[in-house]
Amino acid sequence: MSSWQIPTSPLVFPTLGADPQQPNWYAIHTRSRHEKMVFNQLRAKGINTFLPLVSSVHRWSDRDQTVESPLFPGYAFINMVPTTETYYSVLQTPGVAKFIGDGRKGIPIPDKEIEDIRTILEQKHPFAEANFLKIGQRVRVCGGCLDGVEGILVAQNSNKSLLVSVDLIQKAITISVDGYDVVAV
Repeated sequence: MSSWQIPTSPLVFPTLGADPQQPNWYAIHTRSRHEKMVFNQLRAKGINTFLPLVSSVHRWSDRDQTVESPLFPGYAFINMVPTTETYYSVLQTPGVAKFIGDGRKGIPIPDKEIEDIRTILEQKHPFAEANFLKIGQRVRVCGGCLDGVEGILVAQNSNKSLLVSVDLIQKAITISVDGYDVVAV
Protein backbone atom coordinates (compact mmCIF):
# COMPACT_ATOMS: atom_id res chain seq x y z
CA MET A 1 0.00 0.00 0.00
CA SER A 2 1.52 3.30 -1.06
CA SER A 3 1.06 6.55 0.79
CA TRP A 4 1.11 10.05 -0.57
CA GLN A 5 3.98 12.24 0.45
CA ILE A 6 3.80 15.97 0.20
CA PRO A 7 6.81 17.21 -1.78
CA THR A 8 9.00 19.86 -0.26
CA SER A 9 8.93 22.02 -3.39
CA PRO A 10 5.71 23.96 -4.02
CA LEU A 11 3.28 22.62 -6.60
CA VAL A 12 2.65 25.01 -9.46
CA PHE A 13 -1.02 25.39 -10.34
CA PRO A 14 -2.12 26.95 -13.61
CA THR A 15 -4.06 30.08 -12.66
CA LEU A 16 -5.28 31.43 -16.01
CA GLY A 17 -5.20 34.98 -14.68
CA ALA A 18 -6.72 34.06 -11.31
CA ASP A 19 -5.12 35.23 -8.06
CA PRO A 20 -3.23 32.21 -6.65
CA GLN A 21 -3.85 33.47 -3.08
CA GLN A 22 -7.64 33.52 -3.54
CA PRO A 23 -9.86 30.44 -3.58
CA ASN A 24 -10.75 29.15 -7.03
CA TRP A 25 -13.22 26.52 -8.20
CA TYR A 26 -11.78 23.27 -9.53
CA ALA A 27 -13.44 20.17 -10.96
CA ILE A 28 -12.42 16.78 -9.61
CA HIS A 29 -13.09 13.41 -11.16
CA THR A 30 -14.48 10.81 -8.78
CA ARG A 31 -14.77 7.07 -8.93
CA SER A 32 -18.04 5.87 -10.41
CA ARG A 33 -20.97 6.44 -8.02
CA HIS A 34 -18.73 7.93 -5.32
CA GLU A 35 -19.74 11.56 -5.81
CA LYS A 36 -21.84 11.90 -2.62
CA MET A 37 -19.27 10.07 -0.50
CA VAL A 38 -16.49 12.33 -1.83
CA PHE A 39 -18.67 15.39 -1.23
CA ASN A 40 -19.26 14.42 2.42
CA GLN A 41 -15.61 13.56 3.09
CA LEU A 42 -14.30 16.81 1.58
CA ARG A 43 -16.88 18.78 3.57
CA ALA A 44 -15.66 17.00 6.74
CA LYS A 45 -12.13 18.19 5.88
CA GLY A 46 -13.40 21.78 5.72
CA ILE A 47 -13.15 22.08 1.95
CA ASN A 48 -15.92 24.07 0.25
CA THR A 49 -17.53 21.55 -2.09
CA PHE A 50 -20.36 21.78 -4.63
CA LEU A 51 -22.15 18.70 -5.93
CA PRO A 52 -25.06 19.68 -8.19
CA LEU A 53 -27.88 17.18 -7.73
CA VAL A 54 -31.09 16.62 -9.66
CA SER A 55 -34.18 14.82 -8.42
CA SER A 56 -35.91 12.21 -10.48
CA VAL A 57 -38.59 9.63 -9.79
CA HIS A 58 -37.48 6.02 -10.12
CA ARG A 59 -40.28 3.53 -10.55
CA TRP A 60 -40.06 -0.02 -9.31
CA SER A 61 -42.79 -2.62 -9.55
CA ASP A 62 -43.87 -2.02 -5.95
CA ARG A 63 -43.14 1.70 -5.41
CA ASP A 64 -42.03 5.07 -6.74
CA GLN A 65 -39.10 6.82 -5.09
CA THR A 66 -37.56 10.24 -5.59
CA VAL A 67 -33.80 9.90 -5.99
CA GLU A 68 -31.20 12.65 -6.06
CA SER A 69 -28.46 11.96 -8.61
CA PRO A 70 -25.42 14.01 -9.62
CA LEU A 71 -26.07 16.37 -12.51
CA PHE A 72 -22.59 15.55 -13.82
CA PRO A 73 -21.90 11.90 -12.94
CA GLY A 74 -18.28 11.32 -11.95
CA TYR A 75 -17.56 14.97 -11.09
CA ALA A 76 -17.67 17.31 -8.11
CA PHE A 77 -16.47 20.89 -7.66
CA ILE A 78 -14.27 22.27 -4.91
CA ASN A 79 -13.36 25.82 -3.96
CA MET A 80 -9.84 26.08 -2.56
CA VAL A 81 -6.71 28.16 -2.42
CA PRO A 82 -4.32 26.18 -4.63
CA THR A 83 -1.70 25.05 -2.13
CA THR A 84 0.29 21.86 -2.14
CA GLU A 85 -1.25 20.76 1.17
CA THR A 86 -4.84 21.27 0.00
CA TYR A 87 -4.12 19.62 -3.34
CA TYR A 88 -2.81 16.46 -1.70
CA SER A 89 -5.52 16.51 0.95
CA VAL A 90 -8.11 16.38 -1.83
CA LEU A 91 -6.26 13.64 -3.74
CA GLN A 92 -5.94 11.52 -0.59
CA THR A 93 -9.71 11.53 -0.14
CA PRO A 94 -11.10 8.06 -0.89
CA GLY A 95 -13.06 8.13 -4.13
CA VAL A 96 -11.20 11.09 -5.69
CA ALA A 97 -9.45 10.09 -8.91
CA LYS A 98 -7.85 13.34 -10.08
CA PHE A 99 -8.18 17.05 -10.70
CA ILE A 100 -9.51 17.96 -14.12
CA GLY A 101 -7.12 20.03 -16.16
CA ASP A 102 -3.65 20.34 -17.50
CA GLY A 103 -1.21 17.85 -16.00
CA ARG A 104 -3.81 16.63 -13.46
CA LYS A 105 -3.16 19.76 -11.37
CA GLY A 106 -6.49 21.31 -12.18
CA ILE A 107 -7.47 24.43 -14.02
CA PRO A 108 -9.61 27.05 -12.25
CA ILE A 109 -13.25 27.28 -13.29
CA PRO A 110 -14.67 30.80 -13.49
CA ASP A 111 -16.94 31.60 -10.52
CA LYS A 112 -19.67 32.68 -12.97
CA GLU A 113 -20.01 29.15 -14.39
CA ILE A 114 -20.59 27.67 -10.92
CA GLU A 115 -22.99 30.50 -10.01
CA ASP A 116 -24.98 29.89 -13.20
CA ILE A 117 -25.41 26.19 -12.41
CA ARG A 118 -26.47 27.02 -8.84
CA THR A 119 -28.99 29.60 -10.09
CA ILE A 120 -30.59 27.18 -12.55
CA LEU A 121 -30.88 24.45 -9.91
CA GLU A 122 -32.17 26.81 -7.17
CA GLN A 123 -34.80 28.34 -9.45
CA LYS A 124 -35.90 24.85 -10.54
CA HIS A 125 -35.91 26.09 -14.12
CA PRO A 126 -36.43 23.21 -16.54
CA PHE A 127 -33.32 22.09 -18.37
CA ALA A 128 -32.13 19.20 -20.46
CA GLU A 129 -28.72 17.60 -20.47
CA ALA A 130 -26.87 18.24 -23.71
CA ASN A 131 -23.75 16.95 -25.37
CA PHE A 132 -20.92 19.45 -25.12
CA LEU A 133 -19.94 20.20 -28.67
CA LYS A 134 -17.54 22.83 -29.93
CA ILE A 135 -17.69 24.69 -33.18
CA GLY A 136 -15.12 23.07 -35.46
CA GLN A 137 -15.56 19.62 -33.94
CA ARG A 138 -16.24 16.55 -36.10
CA VAL A 139 -19.77 15.27 -35.34
CA ARG A 140 -22.33 12.68 -36.47
CA VAL A 141 -26.11 13.10 -36.74
CA CYS A 142 -28.06 10.44 -34.82
CA GLY A 143 -31.61 9.70 -35.88
CA GLY A 144 -33.95 11.18 -38.39
CA CYS A 145 -33.45 11.29 -42.14
CA LEU A 146 -29.82 12.44 -41.70
CA ASP A 147 -28.83 9.53 -39.44
CA GLY A 148 -25.12 8.74 -39.81
CA VAL A 149 -24.16 11.90 -41.72
CA GLU A 150 -20.81 13.21 -40.47
CA GLY A 151 -19.15 16.57 -40.80
CA ILE A 152 -17.72 19.60 -39.01
CA LEU A 153 -20.03 21.58 -36.69
CA VAL A 154 -20.18 25.24 -37.68
CA ALA A 155 -22.31 28.21 -36.64
CA GLN A 156 -24.03 30.27 -39.27
CA ASN A 157 -26.35 33.13 -38.35
CA SER A 158 -26.56 31.74 -34.79
CA ASN A 159 -27.82 28.39 -36.14
CA LYS A 160 -25.86 25.21 -35.74
CA SER A 161 -24.96 23.79 -39.10
CA LEU A 162 -23.04 20.80 -40.28
CA LEU A 163 -20.35 21.25 -42.88
CA VAL A 164 -20.22 18.14 -45.07
CA SER A 165 -17.18 18.15 -47.29
CA VAL A 166 -15.55 16.12 -50.02
CA ASP A 167 -11.90 16.70 -49.22
CA LEU A 168 -10.56 15.33 -52.48
CA ILE A 169 -12.30 17.96 -54.62
CA GLN A 170 -12.28 20.61 -51.89
CA LYS A 171 -16.02 21.24 -52.02
CA ALA A 172 -18.52 21.39 -49.19
CA ILE A 173 -22.15 21.99 -48.33
CA THR A 174 -23.75 23.07 -45.06
CA ILE A 175 -26.99 21.77 -43.62
CA SER A 176 -28.90 22.96 -40.57
CA VAL A 177 -28.80 20.48 -37.71
CA ASP A 178 -31.03 22.39 -35.29
CA GLY A 179 -33.44 19.88 -33.82
CA TYR A 180 -31.24 16.86 -34.61
CA ASP A 181 -29.33 14.87 -32.04
CA VAL A 182 -25.66 15.41 -32.81
CA VAL A 183 -22.79 13.59 -31.09
CA ALA A 184 -19.03 13.95 -31.27
CA VAL A 185 -17.22 11.45 -33.48
